[in-house]
This record gives sequence, structure tokens and C-alpha cells, in this order.
Amino acid sequence: MPPAASANPGIEALFERYGPAYRWLVTVGGLLGAMSMVLSATMVNVAVPSIMGAFGVGQDLAQWAATAFLATMVASQLLNSWAVEAFGQRTTFCLALLVFALGALICAGAHSIETLIAGRVLQGFAAGLVQPLVMATVVAVFPAERRGMAVGLYSVGVTMAPSFGPWIGGLAIDAMNWRQIFIVPLPLVLLAFLLGLVLMPSKKFPRSLPRFDWAGYALLTVALMCVMSVIGNGQRWGWTSDRCATFLAIGLASAALFALLQLRSRTPLLDVSLFADLRFTAAMGIAFAFGAGNFATNYAIPVFMQTVQGFTPTEAGFVLVPAGVLLVAMIPFVGRLADTLPAHLPIMLGCLLFSLAGWLLSDADVNTALWTMAGFAVISRVALGLVMPNLGKVAMSTVPATKLNQGAGTYNFIRQMGGAFGVNLTAVAIELRTARHADLLTATQTPDNAQTVALLGRVAELLQRGGVPEAALQPGALDYLGRVIYSQALGLGFQDAFFFICFAFALALVPAWLLGRAGHGVRPLWITRMLKGSRS
Repeated sequence: MPPAASANPGIEALFERYGPAYRWLVTVGGLLGAMSMVLSATMVNVAVPSIMGAFGVGQDLAQWAATAFLATMVASQLLNSWAVEAFGQRTTFCLALLVFALGALICAGAHSIETLIAGRVLQGFAAGLVQPLVMATVVAVFPAERRGMAVGLYSVGVTMAPSFGPWIGGLAIDAMNWRQIFIVPLPLVLLAFLLGLVLMPSKKFPRSLPRFDWAGYALLTVALMCVMSVIGNGQRWGWTSDRCATFLAIGLASAALFALLQLRSRTPLLDVSLFADLRFTAAMGIAFAFGAGNFATNYAIPVFMQTVQGFTPTEAGFVLVPAGVLLVAMIPFVGRLADTLPAHLPIMLGCLLFSLAGWLLSDADVNTALWTMAGFAVISRVALGLVMPNLGKVAMSTVPATKLNQGAGTYNFIRQMGGAFGVNLTAVAIELRTARHADLLTATQTPDNAQTVALLGRVAELLQRGGVPEAALQPGALDYLGRVIYSQALGLGFQDAFFFICFAFALALVPAWLLGRAGHGVRPLWITRMLKGSRS
């Protein structure tokens, strides 16, 4: 008898057909789908410089190829529970894979940045449906005493894929071009689709669709897109411009109305009652931080290695592969750890290790070796391996069996929202700090600076030897000086962004500590008051 047979008759029938091996078959099939989508989320990171060149846009706009995917994935996380109730796991899983493949084809053939972003929106929408569905399915087919290992398999799988994504994307770019990175995951998507048709639980379609909070979903989508637009475009629009102020006001107002609707709704997208357990609340804070750190480093490291250090896309992507291999090797260990040790201990250790990785990266420069960068990435992935299985187990163990889909959707929603904000804020931090350092470095380039004068003279001499006309010698030397200044400023901008990641994970120790102090069923006072107020 499967562990969740009474809650899901479809799973019971599949256990009768395939026996105990079914839990492993459906886990592999589900993870193939989820991992192919996470793979696509990070493969595009190594293509940012190529996309900038192909469409003639800056990094602030090119990074929307990553941010649009993440923002849409965040919004669709909360559709999962309704979609599963309405159509069943099998239909939802397979349809989402088809939508994802359609988005990939649109991206591969895009002739403008807007078309590319539209394709990424479709892919993100599908990924948001699949990830919580797979997590809830994996949790449902394993018994409670092995739930730590089950969540460990899922967590390590979806956190391992980002480590291989940039490298596979780099291979595709160097061998063909950046468009092929969207086609590469499709064979995995096809295999997952075929396995899903056979292994995912099915259900009869209801005579009428269940109720859905469309108003709340619209408000959530508007809030996310407006706030993300301000963060991603503030530098171009002007942070104090009317456009930024309008978008921010609409975003914050929509978020406030969404929160109010969730408290009063009978069919909420975000089940606030789950936060009544302090362990779940603390786990969501840590999930946000690790989602931000994971996606931020997956974005920043490959871009740093290409734009600052001059590595090829393949080399820049490869730097995360050793960390991914280590994550695979950690699966048996972290699964047992999650089922034996108190969860807050490995989570606190993971926060410290990720903070250490950010601090080490903040000292990286143009001369830092590839394998040194790979070592920093390994430290951050060891942290992920320690945190994610334990975090997932704590979060899901507080959720009633009847609310597994809601719990998985909320957990993935918070984690992916952290990822979306992490990438966006990291890109903005790099841009702002680069501009700041460029201004400071430029201010030192005066006629009194002997090193600057000597450099300009040496460059002018080299240009003259190369046959450059006399009138172009000084402008050419000044242009070279400007490039040197920007290169140094860009490196310092990345260093500052990595330090911000270090600081964020130091702060994440607070909810990790609260996780250890929280007892079962302990309610945060603010949640209790809100629930009482909404009922009255």
C-alpha cells in the first residue's frame, strides 16, 4: 500500500501495477522534467554577452532573458494546486512540458529581444507548474520516515541542474551559436513527457472546474512584473523618474491587495494558514535567501568569467560542473542526514558556508584561476546540499497530507521568488557599483598622475609604431585608458555584488536559528491575529 494511497487513488492504482519500484520510476520521470526546466533557466546565463551583441542591448535588458523566466515561474507556482485539482497530475505535467517546448522553439527563432523574452515567459510559466507538482508527487510516494531522503532527491536534483546548465550552454554556444541553447534540453523534455504519460497519477476530469482566485492571481502577476521592472530598468529609466515611481506604486499596491485577498479568500492561492507554524515561516525565509543566492551566483559567476576574466562560454560554464558532481555524490549522505539530525544544524552550517563562498568570490579578479573559481563554487554547492533537503523536509513535515500540493507550491514559490529577486538585484548591483567605481577611477586620471601620463605616452608610442596618424594618437590612447578604467570598474562591481551575497547569507542565520527554537505547532503572533481577523 503506498504511503498516500488514501489521499490519492491514482497513486494506489500505479503501486498495484508496478509494485514498490513505482516510487523510483515516478521520481526519475518527474525529476527529468523538473531538471530539464531548471537546466534551461541557467543555460541562458552564459549567453548574456552573446544576446547583448545579437540584439544590440545592454546587460540590464539582456538579463531579462533570465529574469522573465524566473518571474513568470514564480507567478505560476501558485497555479499548481488548482491545475492538479482540475486536470490531475498527469495532464498538468504533460501539458506543461508541451508549453515549455513551444517556448524553446520561439526563443531559438527569435529575431528581437522582445520575442526572446516572450518565449522565456512561456517556458517560465511551464516550469512553475512542474516543479511543485513533482515535489508533491515525490513526497506522496515515499513513507513519512523516508521523507527526508525523498525531499533530498528532489532538492539536490533541482539544485544540481543549475551547475551543469551554464557549461552545457557554453558548449552549445562555442560549437554552434547561442540559439541552440534553447533546443538542447528538448530531448530530456520529450523523455519526461513519455514517462509522464505512463507514470504520473491521473484522475477523471470534474464536471465543473474548481474555484480559482483569478483576481488574486492577476494582482500577484502585476505586483511581480512591476517590481521586477523597476529593479531591472531603474538604471535606464532613472531611479527617481515618474515611470519608476508609477511602476513601484502599482506593484506595492497590487501586493498589498493580494495579501488582503488571501486572508479573506475561501480558495487562496497562498494558504496563509501554513505560516501558522513557526517552523514553516522560518523555512520560507531561508528558502528565499537560498533561492536568491543559488540563482544569483549561477548568473554572476559565468558572466564575470566572460566579461572580466576573458574566458570562453564553455570555460565559464565548466566552473560550476565540479560543484554539480559533488552534489550528486552528496545525495545519499544528505538524505540520511535529513532523517537523523535536527534540521537547523546543517542549515546553519550551510548558511555559514555560502556566506564564506560569497566572501571568497568578493576577492576574485582578472587573475583568479579557473580552478580557484571552481573551488569557490564547490563551497557554495556544499552549502546547498546541506540546506535544501533539510529545509524541504521541515517545510513539508508541517503541512497536512491534504495540503501537500499547497505546501509544495508555497515552498517553491518562495524559493523561486528569491531566485528572481536574486538575479535582478545582482545585475543591478553590478551595474550601479561598476558606474560608481568608474567615476572614482576616472577622477584619479589627472595630469598630476604620473602613472596615467606614462601609460598614455606608452600607448601613443605603440599606436605610432602601428602606423596610426598623428592626429589620432591622443584620442586612441585616451580610448584605451577608458577601456582599462571600465574593465577595472567592472571587476570591482562584481566583487561588491559577491560581497552583498555574503552579507545576505550571514543574515539568513537568523531564521535558521529560529528554526531550531521553534516547537511543533508554534504560531507566530502576527499570523494568529491575522487569521482571527480574517475569520471575523
